Order: sequence, then C-alpha cells, then structure tokens
Amino acid sequence: MAISVFDLFSIGIGPSSSHTVGPMRAAQRFAAGLVEGQLAEATADLQVDVYGSLAATGKGHGTFTAVLLGLEGFEPDRILPEQVEERLEDIAASGTLRLAAELGARKDLSYSVEDMVQRPLTILPRHTNGIRFQALDASGGVLLDETYYSVGGGFIVRDGDEEAAAAELDEVNEEIPYPFTTAARLLEHCHASEMGIADVMLANELTYRSREEIRAGLLHIWEVMEQCKDSAIAREGLLPGGLKVRRRAPDWHERLSKEDKDRDPRYWQEWVNLVALAVNEENATGGRVVTAPTNGAAGIIPAVMFYATHYLPGIDYATGEDKEEIIVRFLLAAAAVGVLYKEQASISGAEVGCQGEVGSASSMAAAGLAEVLGGSPAQVENAAEIAMEHNLGLTCDPIGGLVQIPCIERNAIGASKAVNAAKMALMGDGEHRVSLDEVIVTMRETGKDMSDKYKETAMGGLAVNVVEC
Repeated sequence: MAISVFDLFSIGIGPSSSHTVGPMRAAQRFAAGLVEGQLAEATADLQVDVYGSLAATGKGHGTFTAVLLGLEGFEPDRILPEQVEERLEDIAASGTLRLAAELGARKDLSYSVEDMVQRPLTILPRHTNGIRFQALDASGGVLLDETYYSVGGGFIVRDGDEEAAAAELDEVNEEIPYPFTTAARLLEHCHASEMGIADVMLANELTYRSREEIRAGLLHIWEVMEQCKDSAIAREGLLPGGLKVRRRAPDWHERLSKEDKDRDPRYWQEWVNLVALAVNEENATGGRVVTAPTNGAAGIIPAVMFYATHYLPGIDYATGEDKEEIIVRFLLAAAAVGVLYKEQASISGAEVGCQGEVGSASSMAAAGLAEVLGGSPAQVENAAEIAMEHNLGLTCDPIGGLVQIPCIERNAIGASKAVNAAKMALMGDGEHRVSLDEVIVTMRETGKDMSDKYKETAMGGLAVNVVEC
C-alpha cells in the first residue's frame, strides 16, 4: 500500500528510529526468512556487518543490542521495555542468543555484541545505514545472505527489493482515490474534491481500513504519546549513557503545576517545552515511544498536539468528542505532509542531517495545527513550508552518539517553531512565494551537500567540540 499514517506514526523503543527500530526490524525480518526457509535449525553461526552511520554511533543509539533482539524475533512495536532489559541482561550474562525464539524456531547460538563487525568508514551504495546478515552452517557455508538499509523513521529496505517496491507503489497509487507525492498534487486533490488535507489523507486510508479502525488506531497513537510523557515525568535522576544529563521533566512539571493551576494561556510555551523534553527524555532512556516521524524528533508532534488539545479557542474539551476529533484530524494532516518528505527527500538524519528529522517533524506538526485551527489547504501547506524553511541546514551531531544533546532541547525548539509557523500561515491567505515542494527539494539537496561529519556520525560539530565527560 501507499505510505500510511500508521507507517509514519509507529510504536517502538528508543532512542533512534533509524539506528534502533530499523535495525531491529531488519534483524527480525532476516530471522523470519530463516524460519520460512526452514534454515534456523541448520544455522551454526552468524556474521553481522554493520556499516556507515549505524556503526559510527551504534553504541550510543542501541543499534547492536537492537539487532540481537531482532534476531531473537522481537518486533519494535510489540516488545516492552521490561522485555528489552530482561533479554539483554540474559544475553550478556550467558553469551547465548536465542535465534528466532519469538518466531517459534529457537536455535541457541553463542553470539553477542562483540561478535558483530563494525565498519563505520565503509558506506554501502544505497544508504549510509547499511547492515548485512549471513547465516552459516556447521561447515561455514552460507545459508542466507541479506543486506538491509535503515532509511529513516524505522523504514527498512532490503537490497534487491527496490524495483519490486517501486512497482508495488505504482500499483497501489492506482487503487487509492487521491494519490500524491508532491504538495502541488495534494492541493489539486483538495481543490477538485473541495476537501481539506486531513480529509484527503483519510480517504486514502479508507482504501485499506474502516473509519472506525483508523480513528481507534490514531487515538491509540495519541494515548501512547501521552503515556510516554507521563512516564518521563515520573522518572528522576540521570539519563543513561555516560553524559550524566539530568532529567528535567519531573522538576519542570512540578514547578509548572504549581505556577499554572488553571491552564493560563500565557504558559502555553512552557507546557509545550515540557512535553517535548519529557518525550525525548523517555526516548533517550530507551522507553516506548511513537516514531513521529523519527525517534530523534518524537517529542515535537506530541508537544504541538498538547497545545492543540489545551489551548484552542471555542473547544469544549470536557466532552472528549471535540478533543478526539482534533487528535484525528491533526495526525491525518501531519501524516499527509510526512508522505511528501518520504517521497521527495528523506527523514533520515544519517542521510540529510537533523533537518530531515526535527525539520520534518516541525513541518508536519505545523500542518497538523494549522488544520485543526481551521486553515485552508493552502494555509496548511504554507505552515508546513514555513516550519521547514527555518530548519534548512540543521545538522545531526549528537554528543557521544547519544540522542540527548542537542536532540532533547532541539525538540522543544522545533515544537515552538511549529506553533509559530501555523499562526503565521493563518494570518495570511495561503498565498506565498516559496512552495513546500521547493523547500523539500532544497532540504534534500542541502542534505546531499552536507559533510558526513554532520550526519549522525558523531564526527563533527558539538560531538567533537564538547568534551563528553
């Protein structure tokens, strides 16, 4: 099917969609291939080669441990944080990997993180986030050999599947009522059908799911976002990883709860900052988060949705119905813009820098907010354009390879930009000089020109200019 709202908003574990969720998903798919080919029992050894950005920041991003969990058959949207801790502790203590155990074909192997081959300076042709899996029999013969690319937002592509995937997309685009890969085409659909951007996205989703299923699924996404925020607020102490970053969400929440007991509108930005920080602190902990559209930018959309569900004029939040409608329309409109970034550019920090993560999330959030504020399709598109235009060139240079500095604060800044972009767009009539498509193409080209030092390799910027300890 075409890119769905549930592709762009998926549930997984932190700290990174491209470096944790994607590799786990790839490893699980490789293990599933062994089971399908009845090769698991014959597997005597594994060879896992991790390339490029995945290897360069793999330790801080939890890449290698995620691969182990995927090889055991765990999926990122189903595994619980307590299962992560339990299995990793057992593997570390025993040195034994339970290959494909969660897939019903358990084969115990002596294998751990130390057995993986890390190749940070080797970039495979398709994408910098490459990983190769080989299953070997007792004589060293290759039973299965597959290479995967984690292309951002938890999306993975298996080497050799590109043409088939493109053909499938062409076929799907003939099925859905309003196919689009550009903002211009999306706006044409809106004009011809006299529908909003959220309505067009909903119409496409209805090709595969009922209205009730879509609504329930989107409300569940929001619930997980809320649980993520609440979990972070309840945690105290330092974030894991060695940088000794202090969790701020609990103290901020306590202070705001005392200062703003009645949700005074003048405190909106403080609450938006808090939600963004809280979600990304939970992500940095390796907790359960919603990829939106990546883990590194997972705090932006929940933060702006908090604004939308607490500070819109004329909304009766007490009934719950208005609030649910806001959530559904917000996520549909945001996803429509997310489709444009996936189709025309990238949401991978390792490919285009943080402009593809925080920039895309800010743009999506601005569109969602403009939609629920009553913006026309042109105003929604303008909001998305403004938010990305002022994130162009944003680098990805996490200190220590951890999704903490500058990532956590960057989410709060990106959320505030989104709110401002939506308000600016609604002050106009939708007419603007630079189109969203032009900005997306510019982001893609800027990413190509950006030095690899600033694309999630921890080899430049803050990552080298700030002492880790």
